[in-house]
Amino acid sequence: MVPEPPPDSPYGWVVVLGSFIYLMMSVGITNSFGVYMQEYQLKEFPTTPASTLSWIGSPQFASMCFFGIGAGVLLEQFDARLVGLAGSVVSGVALIVASACNTPVKLIFTQGIFFGFGGSCLLIPAMSLPSQWMHKYRALATGIAAAGGSAGGLWMSFASRAMVQHLGRAWALRITGLLIIGICGGISPLMRKRIQVPKRDKIIDFSALKNYRFVLLFFSGLFAAGGYFIPYYYMPSFSVVVLKNDQAWGANMSSILNAGSIMGRILTGMLADHIGSVNALFLSTLVSCLSILVLWLPFKHLGTLIVAAFIFGFNSGSIVSLVPVVTANLFGIKRLPSILGLLFLSYTIGCFICTPVGGALLDKYGHKTNYTSLIVYGGVFFATATLLVAVLRVSLTRNPIAKI
Repeated sequence: MVPEPPPDSPYGWVVVLGSFIYLMMSVGITNSFGVYMQEYQLKEFPTTPASTLSWIGSPQFASMCFFGIGAGVLLEQFDARLVGLAGSVVSGVALIVASACNTPVKLIFTQGIFFGFGGSCLLIPAMSLPSQWMHKYRALATGIAAAGGSAGGLWMSFASRAMVQHLGRAWALRITGLLIIGICGGISPLMRKRIQVPKRDKIIDFSALKNYRFVLLFFSGLFAAGGYFIPYYYMPSFSVVVLKNDQAWGANMSSILNAGSIMGRILTGMLADHIGSVNALFLSTLVSCLSILVLWLPFKHLGTLIVAAFIFGFNSGSIVSLVPVVTANLFGIKRLPSILGLLFLSYTIGCFICTPVGGALLDKYGHKTNYTSLIVYGGVFFATATLLVAVLRVSLTRNPIAKI
């Protein structure tokens, strides 16, 4: 048997770089969907309810998480490089096919579900392999990898806006799909596992559901994911519809959210290495909640919206960057891919519960122009997530200054 490479080796940082790129071209694209949402809402399908259009973007990340259960099993049983390569091709082809679609229903299945299906084979390796290769700097490494999603959202917001304006929505999707295949497919040969997991009788192991701490983490993820995408999907159109700014501000808001998230995912990873991953997750979730309810909700001013977007982006990324670290610390790294896939199922439920319902609130009570009910709805989801993380923290220790 070939011995396992030691943790914290230089090659581990190569895997962290590959994970950064995987997330840049998968989660990053979901984080820039606000540009397409604005295009669909204001130009291509102006008479279609916002709640319907939100179903194009919601299944992207939701499907990544839902199919992440299967991706986690594949990652444990097969070569991570093959899993990543398959995900690169499937997600890229999904956007190329979506470029030929001209109805919301077709886009839901292609740009939404089909893309998320392929993206799951990029998401799960990217979120689990850094924890395998790193021990001392596990939170920092995972934070750097997770920052790829925000970095992708940052440059893809501007790139997508420019491509949509100058080439049209169809060519924007085609070019993005080809980039995924080329970039992620090219980095896949470097994405090796450090730990080989022995085969097991059960294809999917649901034993973690018997652990009450896993249940708390599961439902905190559900509510945090539910509130996470409301600012990403609706702050861009809020800046145009409510604040009466130029349509270019849609891409600007997406970029501000993602710029804050790049910094936040790295710095909260560094913070977690010093104060503990659960403590850092609680603080980040709490501040995310406050940025929605204290800054976005009561003010209708561009300057305040920019501050709210940056603070939310900075802190909310913790549900992507810190949850895998908390999971690894609580349940170990050998079964991390499959446990993480099961945990990410909560994100699927959260996305489907919150974002489409938020769009329905905007349609029915806001008449597409008053975002108050939508913002309150997202804030309540984050408040619930904050409470559940607090309960998880107390269940581990009641010492208020303990590193946990």
